[in-house]
Amino acid sequence: MDAKDILGLPKTPFSVSQEKRPRPQKDSQRKPDGISREVYALTGGLAPLMPSIDISHLKRRSHSDKEKITWRWLPFTSSARTDNLQLYHWVRVVNDVPPTGDYSFAKYNKAVDIVKYSDEEYDKHLTDPMWSKAETDQLFDLCERFDLRFVVIADRFPSSRTVEELKDRYYTVSREILIARASSTADVSGHPLVKEPYNVAQEIERKRALSMVLSQTKQQERKDAEILAEAKRITESRMLEKSAEEVELHVMSTVGAENSEKAIIDVESVSPSSNNQLPTAAIAPPTATDSTPASLRMLRVFLRTNVLDQLVQAASSSAGLRTIKRVEQTLQDLGVNVKPKIPTKAVCAEHLELRKEILTLLNLQKQLQNKEAEASALRENSYTEIPSTPKRAHRGLDQDRPFIPDPLSFGGERVGKRDNKRKAPGRFSEAPPSPPQSKRPRKFKTSDG
Repeated sequence: MDAKDILGLPKTPFSVSQEKRPRPQKDSQRKPDGISREVYALTGGLAPLMPSIDISHLKRRSHSDKEKITWRWLPFTSSARTDNLQLYHWVRVVNDVPPTGDYSFAKYNKAVDIVKYSDEEYDKHLTDPMWSKAETDQLFDLCERFDLRFVVIADRFPSSRTVEELKDRYYTVSREILIARASSTADVSGHPLVKEPYNVAQEIERKRALSMVLSQTKQQERKDAEILAEAKRITESRMLEKSAEEVELHVMSTVGAENSEKAIIDVESVSPSSNNQLPTAAIAPPTATDSTPASLRMLRVFLRTNVLDQLVQAASSSAGLRTIKRVEQTLQDLGVNVKPKIPTKAVCAEHLELRKEILTLLNLQKQLQNKEAEASALRENSYTEIPSTPKRAHRGLDQDRPFIPDPLSFGGERVGKRDNKRKAPGRFSEAPPSPPQSKRPRKFKTSDG
């Protein structure tokens, strides 16, 4: 049983026309040269993304067929040498024509311009008790020979001289010769040997410090870093203390001037009786004598706004919460920020000065209100002494006026008023008094009888 039996199809073979159909012939394309068969099969003959190299360029020869290149062992001389020494080396020869000219590496022979001096100049300008003329001549010969390589010169020098001593002698002699040969000192003032003379002590100290740094261990490096950080912290703290002292002197001077003016105002305007009724904090404005708090002086870095906040708290320490809110409300009414946007030293000082002036103004307003209340109380007492004066008009003042005890009477103001009511004569005192009314007799009930 096959698929045809399952599907119920007749078991007839396919026709020849159906079995063999002619396939369309594809146009055969020849693979171009220079491209591999795999790449051509993948790309299908498409143009590459990048331009390919022409094959003819790969096969081009670097030299023409006419050039004949050989290598020969030939002698040469160098202009850098004065002994005309002849040496040999391999040379590239083209068409049997050897190269001519100087040695190619002779151009790198750069000689140092060493100062030459005569015997007369040495006796006149270059004498030194620590150096002889023979040692000086030998030093200059070695400097010219080894191009001022003083480490090599110190190794070749016959006597035991250090590198610093050799440098000092060479630069001193060169400097003195330049100054002696110049017509004036201004002509050679810009020369490096004259402008920046060699310092032996500084060079020795520099090498000693460098050797110490290079020979340090990790523990010593950490310790040195801690010492430097501590020194920096101490320097910053001293600068902060100095600036704090300046601010304190400025604040004390301004506060002293305010206290003197306030004392004059208090003596002239405030009476002794009112001083007994008002608290001391309401009369004298709060002052702040401390500039920078001690807690901030111990810090290395702090914000000036933080200092300003603590100074404001110290200045408003004796004032109440309502007074502080009134100060802030006054600042807002004046168009001033509660905290300065640019808290420089001058701005913070002026802001603190403005707060003190506002506190002084509020204290003066409070004193004025107390004086007005006292005056109204005195006027009301004078009205109560007159019998015909009505009291209902001043009842509102009695409620707003604070309680002030009368020193002459123990019961206070209310007792005095009650006594005045009792002792004041009646309006109709001449009329006869009404007869006393007797009690009505009790009614008897039938049950009582």
